[in-house]
Amino acid sequence: MATTSAAERAVDINHLRELAQKRLPVALFDNLDNGNEDDVAVRHNGEALRALKLVHRVLRDTSRRDASASLFGKRHGLPLVIAPTGVTSWISYRGEVALARAAATANIPFVLTSTTNTPMETVRKEGGGTQWYQPVVWQDTRATLEEIDRARRAGFDGLVLSVDTTIGFNQPRDKRRGLTFPMKFRPSHLIEAVHHPRWTFGTACRYLLTERRLPGFANVTVPSALTPAERKRFLVRDDSLTWDFLRRVRDSWPHALIVKGLLHPDDALSAADAGADAVVVSNHGGRTIDAAPAPIELLPEVVAAVGGRVPVLVDGGFTRGSDVLKAVALGADAVMIGRATLYGLAAGGELGAQRALTILREEVERTMGALGLTRLSELGRDVLLTPGDLASLLVAAR
Repeated sequence: MATTSAAERAVDINHLRELAQKRLPVALFDNLDNGNEDDVAVRHNGEALRALKLVHRVLRDTSRRDASASLFGKRHGLPLVIAPTGVTSWISYRGEVALARAAATANIPFVLTSTTNTPMETVRKEGGGTQWYQPVVWQDTRATLEEIDRARRAGFDGLVLSVDTTIGFNQPRDKRRGLTFPMKFRPSHLIEAVHHPRWTFGTACRYLLTERRLPGFANVTVPSALTPAERKRFLVRDDSLTWDFLRRVRDSWPHALIVKGLLHPDDALSAADAGADAVVVSNHGGRTIDAAPAPIELLPEVVAAVGGRVPVLVDGGFTRGSDVLKAVALGADAVMIGRATLYGLAAGGELGAQRALTILREEVERTMGALGLTRLSELGRDVLLTPGDLASLLVAAR
């Protein structure tokens, strides 16, 4: 008789986060959970979402609710996309495949990033569903373009170009605990491994037994003749990129091209002018600039700027179904989630990731009903109350 895991019994994303924290070594959980410097941007992402309020309507027939959404001509079960996350391989054994399968089960897109362990061809074949690929742009841009061509041949449906990560992150907790990029297991981490046997035997030891190594970069085209020092220099992001590189990618990529990491409305327009098929309003989960505004705060400006030319997605701090509906009400076509499904993956593998998506689906559908809505197309600015709206009401009442 099959037993139900703690992850499958989780009641919300915060519950999955608690389970993930118990299962993962401290350094690994912190790398997943934290942002840049003092984590101001990470906290503000959530605070900005919490500050938005939803106004319900009553006595409407909401017995048949439909939370599906369309992107690039495909109908998906939810207005969600699993965002690219480089730590996936370390969170769970072959975590990329598990996340892709969870996304396929929920009928939403999954984004694979290049800094993961499982070859992209394997993830594409075994994961199924709609998959997009995110290359990291190294200083050797030729290697990145070769990687993009490999993704095309592997059959990925879209390409996500993150343009806000050309400068490395500043993560003090990682530095204190000896975490580096690429990630390496150090003797100082052995105590943590002993204290977290489920992760040690279920993930680290499993890699060592099956692949004779810990996770590496299976999708990064690193010249084999490089010395260790040269390899380290190779794995440095290109901080000289301009819009010309985006145009080069556009010329070489025949499918949907999504540009991720925009906050300023003018940059969204420039991306559309350079051939982007969609833009993602993002501060990279609070990992780029700790003083960055929350993406939800800039979302209306970006939506207004592009004027329907391309779909607009958003990420940053989304842990509730009501958060997703707030973004859609402000004009987002979909929401990218990263940490939410990683918590589920860490807590319970593929079933844990599925549980995270089920939780969000149930919350989206429940909140739609509570608002008096049956379709996402009924969401609009009229259901939202912002802090500015409250201030205006107080002034008017005086």
